[in-house]
Amino acid sequence: MIIEGTLLKPNMITAGAGHAVQAAPEQVAWLTVRTLSRSIVPALPGVVFLSGGQPEESASLNLNAMNKLEGIAKPWALTFSYGRALQQSVLKAWKGETANVAAAQAALLERAQANGSAAKGTYAGGSGDTASTYVANYSY
Repeated sequence: MIIEGTLLKPNMITAGAGHAVQAAPEQVAWLTVRTLSRSIVPALPGVVFLSGGQPEESASLNLNAMNKLEGIAKPWALTFSYGRALQQSVLKAWKGETANVAAAQAALLERAQANGSAAKGTYAGGSGDTASTYVANYSY
């Protein structure tokens, strides 16, 4: 294996789905990046996160907070491996109907721009669906 040609695809460190209080993006960022910094070599080029059942907005805000985080080394690119949370608005707009393709494309462009900004630590928030995508006992 060549580590320089490898991407890691983990979940972010968040409170469990059954936990009543969810952590703030800054706490998710700190715990996730700290854990990565303790276990991943700097030669790894990128970490592409799964959404782990998070709502779109939470996933984007958490990624943004990771990329804004200062005081801890982040030698890898931190971005998304587009999961359910990042496609939810698109699928809701499309509904499987040809007549909704333009609306779905607009939703996709909005999510791509939001998450592109989150990958740079410049996402201002407010464009993502806030409904959870968590499904108990989900299986691929």
